[in-house]
Amino acid sequence: MPLLKRSVSLAGHQTSLSLEPEFWAVIDTAIRADKRSLASLIAQIDAERGDEPLASSVRVWALARHAQD
Repeated sequence: MPLLKRSVSLAGHQTSLSLEPEFWAVIDTAIRADKRSLASLIAQIDAERGDEPLASSVRVWALARHAQD
């Protein structure tokens, strides 16, 4: 399954994040429902992730959100 890459501004610099389309679908639904930007969500996840890789932390967040919805 191909990964989809998106760029976001994180802590004042551009970064890219590659995830499977299914994770992006959960994220897109969540940011629309919460009326927030992708950048603000990724910044929140980044601030809470500790030493874990960002992409892994975003996937875990998406799984938890999907289970919640």
